[in-house]
Amino acid sequence: MSLMKNILLFGAGKSATVLIDYLIKTVNENNWNFTVADNNELLLKEKVTISNNISIVVLNIEDKDARQQLIAKADVVISMMPPHLHYLIAQDCLEHNKHLLTASYVDEKIKEHATSIQEKGLLFLCEMGLDPGIDHMSAMHLIHNIQEKGGKITSFKSHCGGLVAPENDDNPWHYKISWNPRNVVLAGKAGAIFKNNHQITHLPYEELFNKNESITTSTNNVYAFYPNRDSLSYIDVYELQEAETFVRTTLRHPNFCTGWKNIIALKLTDETPAYDTTNMSIAHFFQTHFKKHHTEQWLSSLINKQVNNTDNIVNTILEWVNTDEKNKHEKLLANTVLEQLLFLGLNDNETLINKGFCSAADVLQYILEKKLALHNTDKDLIVMLHEIDYIQNDKKYCISSLLELVGEDNHKTAMAKTVGLPLGIAAKLILENKIQVRGLHIPIIAEIYTPVLAELQKHGIQFKETAKSID
Repeated sequence: MSLMKNILLFGAGKSATVLIDYLIKTVNENNWNFTVADNNELLLKEKVTISNNISIVVLNIEDKDARQQLIAKADVVISMMPPHLHYLIAQDCLEHNKHLLTASYVDEKIKEHATSIQEKGLLFLCEMGLDPGIDHMSAMHLIHNIQEKGGKITSFKSHCGGLVAPENDDNPWHYKISWNPRNVVLAGKAGAIFKNNHQITHLPYEELFNKNESITTSTNNVYAFYPNRDSLSYIDVYELQEAETFVRTTLRHPNFCTGWKNIIALKLTDETPAYDTTNMSIAHFFQTHFKKHHTEQWLSSLINKQVNNTDNIVNTILEWVNTDEKNKHEKLLANTVLEQLLFLGLNDNETLINKGFCSAADVLQYILEKKLALHNTDKDLIVMLHEIDYIQNDKKYCISSLLELVGEDNHKTAMAKTVGLPLGIAAKLILENKIQVRGLHIPIIAEIYTPVLAELQKHGIQFKETAKSID
C-alpha cells in the first residue's frame, strides 16, 4: 500500500478512544498515515502515540485555513465532532474531493449536496456508529434475509441502550454516563412519533416516559424503553411500508424512566438561563429551583405530608429521611423518586456548581456528570434488540436478534467500541477498495453492512438470533 494513504480524524473525545486504537493498529499494519485533530492537546497526547506515520494536531475546528490544510492531505476524513460542525467539514471534503464518515444522523444541509457528492465519485457515509449505525446494519441484514425467503414483515421493533453493567449498578438511577451527557439531559425533548398497529402515534415530551414497556435480555435483566424521536422516517429507508408496527426505541432501567418522568415534571430540563451558580451549592440550586416553579405540593406528596413553603418542604424531607437509620432505608426503598433526588444532591451543601449564569438543564448536566460518572473500574453495557414479526408461506414467525456487550473500563467502554469501530472498519474498507459505492449513504446496503458486520464479529460485537413460530 502507498504511504500516501492518510486517514484524518476530527475529535478525540469519549467515543473516539477505541476508534483511535483501532486506526493506529490499522495504519501500522498497512503503512498508512493517521492524523488526529482536536482542540485539547492534553487529550490528544493521552490517547495518541505519536510515530513517523501517526500525528496529532491541536486545532480549532472553526479555523478554516488550518482545517482545509489537513483535509487536503487526507484520503478519508472521519468527523467525531458535535453534529452541528459536520457541515463545515463536509464542505471542505466536497471541495477537496475527500471521503467523509460520521456517526451522526444525516445533516439536512449535507443532503442538499447529494448530487455533487455522487458526481465527484465520493462516499459520504453517515449514521455509521452504534445507534444510528450498527442498528441499521444488523436490522437490514435480518430484513433482507427474511424478504429474500419470501417473508412479509408485519412488525419491526428496534431497541438500543447505553447502560451500566449489572456488577457496577450501584445507584438508585441504575445508570451511569458513557457518552455525551448533554444528550442524556435533552433526550426526548422533541417527543416521539411512530407506527403502532396501523396507527400513527404521537407522544409529547411530558408523556414519553409514562408507559414503561419493557424487554427481558438473555441474562433475565429487564429494561424499559421509550420511543425515539422519529421512527416514521425510517419506514421508507427500510422499505417496510406494509409493516403494521414500526418503532425504534431507547432502553433504560425501569426506575430511570420513572425518575426521569419526575425530572421533567420538576422542570429540571428547562433550557432557559435563570440561575447565577457562582458559589451555589447543589442543595441551594434545588431549593431555588423548586421555589421558582412552586413545586411544594408535588414534593409534599413524596412524604404524604402537606407543607406549603418550599424551604420548609426540603427541610422536612431531610428530617424525614434522617429520623433513624432503621426506618430511613425502608422509607427510601418505598420512595424511589425521593431516593433519586437525594442521590443527585438534594441535601448536598458541599459541592459548588460555579458554572456562571445557567439554565436548569445546564445545572442538571453538571450534576449528572458528577453523580452518575463511570468510575475507573466501572464497566458500561450496550444492549440492542431487534424484534421482527413476519409471515412466510401463510405461517407467522417472530425473530429476535440480541447484542449484549460489556465494556473493559471507563475509557475503553462498550459505547466507545460500538460507536468507533464501525467508522474505523469502514475507513479501512474504503482504502482497500472493498467498499466502492459512492454518493451520500447510510449503512443499509449489503455492500457496506456485510463486510463491516463480519469484522465487528471479530471484535466481539455479535448478535444472537432466536426464531420461533407464532400460533
